[in-house]
Amino acid sequence: MASTKWVLDPTHSEIQFKIRHLMISNVTGQFTKFEVSAETDGEDFSTAKVSFTAEVDSVTTGNEQRDGHLKSADFFDAAKFPQIKFVATKYESVDNDGSYELYGDLTIRDVTKSVKLDVEFGGIAKDPWGNTRAGFEINGKVNRKEFGLQWHAVTEAGGVVVSDDVRIHCAVELIKQA
Repeated sequence: MASTKWVLDPTHSEIQFKIRHLMISNVTGQFTKFEVSAETDGEDFSTAKVSFTAEVDSVTTGNEQRDGHLKSADFFDAAKFPQIKFVATKYESVDNDGSYELYGDLTIRDVTKSVKLDVEFGGIAKDPWGNTRAGFEINGKVNRKEFGLQWHAVTEAGGVVVSDDVRIHCAVELIKQA
């Protein structure tokens, strides 16, 4: 079967994360500069070779001071580690309704760990200009400290300021290349 290349449509995709603040609410952040590419056998994503990179310097939470802190050595250390990377190693069907598990190697701050992400395959469709597109919703959870994001603080009463667990949510639309 012929190999098919897919590239990201950044205007219809987003990479977000949520982290608990003071264990009472969530702060949402996103990366505004990222790339996803996939190579499949035909249009069969169960065989996909997928890679992802995000530019750490593009992280935004809607608060300039917090964004600067996230880019500092306390967290992502954008100057030393400018990209977050993910390379898929396995894509497995969970059931017949388009649910999958995506396994791969996630690299943050030069630390690589195997992770499992839950994927909902939205399907494949033609757009009004004749392009073939594929859509995915991807969710997962990682422990930030396992990737060297060790900063922590406690409140006066001993409460945690920022949780260790980070929830990931991605909405990704890919365009089939001719």
